[in-house]
Amino acid sequence: MSLLRYLAGTLRPAGLNNASHGEKGISAAGGILGILAVLWINGAVMDHQGATMLVASMGASAVLLFAVPHGALSQPWPVIGGNLISAFIGVTCAQQIAEPYLAASMAVGMSILVMYYLRCLHPPGGATAMVAVLGGESVQQLGYDFLFTPVLANVVVLVVMAVLLNLPFRWRRYPVVFAQSIPEAEPAENEEVRIVHSDLVYALSQLDSFIDVSEEDLIRIYTLAVHHSHNPVACHLNGEVCEEGHENCLCRQLMGTQA
Repeated sequence: MSLLRYLAGTLRPAGLNNASHGEKGISAAGGILGILAVLWINGAVMDHQGATMLVASMGASAVLLFAVPHGALSQPWPVIGGNLISAFIGVTCAQQIAEPYLAASMAVGMSILVMYYLRCLHPPGGATAMVAVLGGESVQQLGYDFLFTPVLANVVVLVVMAVLLNLPFRWRRYPVVFAQSIPEAEPAENEEVRIVHSDLVYALSQLDSFIDVSEEDLIRIYTLAVHHSHNPVACHLNGEVCEEGHENCLCRQLMGTQA
């Protein structure tokens, strides 16, 4: 029984998934349109094997761009820089290391290292590096042209699609700098300690790992929490989910009034 309980805890989702059905639909639509464009580009310059492998990498990027548009890994520099740098490293390893498995392994490992230092960590970049090594004859023939067509063309199409698709929706504009910042919560009379910007920056610097959340989103979460703590509304006090009838709920107001 304890083993089953342990396995259940291990397989339990790591975080809450409170996205609405509309939010999930927008993400899916973005993935469809983005990958259709990517398939068209890849099919024009590579054979089926190379195109299929690279689309797998771009599919992972599409999940980040359209399902997690405000994530740190989803921003334009990680998406474009991470894929291009990984492609460059992959092509270099393919040309300099004769053993394919060793070349692919080195390409992925070195891509992770360089993306870390250049602040453009993007998980699908590892797949892009592998495609440069194991993508077949059509990829090998492209050489360093692989960086521009199809990799650069693919990521630019995905980023542009993400900007355009998210533009009509106030709460998920991409990139995160396009999203209107939420005013910081005013301190309550009995509130003695508040987290200031410098405290947040310090706390993030003490975590010796990559955190896939933007500083802006952390401030927004804190602001919502402070408002809710000092100005709770009935739906939250009763443990209910905010619905259309709860117009006085702050979380609904913030989501609906961003410009």
